[in-house]
Amino acid sequence: MKAAVCYEFGKPLVIEDIDIRPPGKGEVKVRLATTAVCHSDIHAFRGELPMELPAIGGHESAGYIDELGEGVTRVKAGDPVVASTLTSCGKCFFCVTGRPHLCEAEWARDKESPYKNKKGQSVLQMFRIGTFAEYTILDESQVVKVPDDMPLDRASLLACGVITGFGAVVNRAKVEVMSSCVIIGVGGVGLNAVQGASISGANPVIAVDINDAKLEAARTFGATNTVNSSKIDAIEAVKELTGGRGVDYVFVTVGNAKAMEQGFAMSGPRGMTVMVGLPYYKDTITFQSFPFIMGERMLTGSFMGTTHLQNDIPRMVKLYQQGILKLDELITGRYPLDKINEAIEAVIKGEALRNVIMFQ
Repeated sequence: MKAAVCYEFGKPLVIEDIDIRPPGKGEVKVRLATTAVCHSDIHAFRGELPMELPAIGGHESAGYIDELGEGVTRVKAGDPVVASTLTSCGKCFFCVTGRPHLCEAEWARDKESPYKNKKGQSVLQMFRIGTFAEYTILDESQVVKVPDDMPLDRASLLACGVITGFGAVVNRAKVEVMSSCVIIGVGGVGLNAVQGASISGANPVIAVDINDAKLEAARTFGATNTVNSSKIDAIEAVKELTGGRGVDYVFVTVGNAKAMEQGFAMSGPRGMTVMVGLPYYKDTITFQSFPFIMGERMLTGSFMGTTHLQNDIPRMVKLYQQGILKLDELITGRYPLDKINEAIEAVIKGEALRNVIMFQ
């Protein structure tokens, strides 16, 4: 199979033939239809996340079940599926208490990748999925069947960007009707936080970014107000829009420690700041203690939108089919695998919300 492999941090990916093993017990082989370019992939390829090389990235995907391993019952060959990085054993503490996105189980693929290059060298399956490739091997818990008429380029966005932004609002923060929200960074994840807040009935929904085009897009996704933080003091602007009090909920979707500190300063008393984006893994964040205590503020993280994959994906497909959840508007460009470096570069330059790699 063809795959895009990272051999050196900060360098273009290499397209080459890769061998893939058959699916094992409880696993499926997926033939990819499409994989979106996510900023988490870019962080990893730059060496900003802990990762061994060589590696195959890609994790926001959809495709078709190609082959079943022993004991698989959830899907059958030929099924169209959303393919996610989220794995769940169904047995650990977090799985049995309804939080499978925090599954504690160890997985064989963490120790031995299903990929090898033609030299016999093991190639890491990044994020337990590695879908900048024509095929991948996944646990059956990582795939969710979608309707036959669901466009798979749109469906792939549900695997990460949509559930991460939307879920941070709906699942983690549980935003209340008429509460105030600010979303810092309105790229692919941030726009989904915006529409999650809008669908939840929040008002105002304030989008903060340095890119006017993205701020304009945020309005189409439900933002009531926009702030360009490169032109004005964003903290003061947000406080002015909320009568000087600050907002009830802050969602920081950019991977930047300073933005997280800025976001906390925008929260009002009893406000919750949710860290969504992934900063450089060695970065630290500094806050004063008094605002926590005197204002009873909250600071938390949201991993992959606190998503229960098997429940949330079908619900979001229905929202899309009903015209409530926007997906079409998120896709900026479609690229073949051999143009993946161009797709990534456009995302880095801020020229795209989501670029997707099309395999067929």
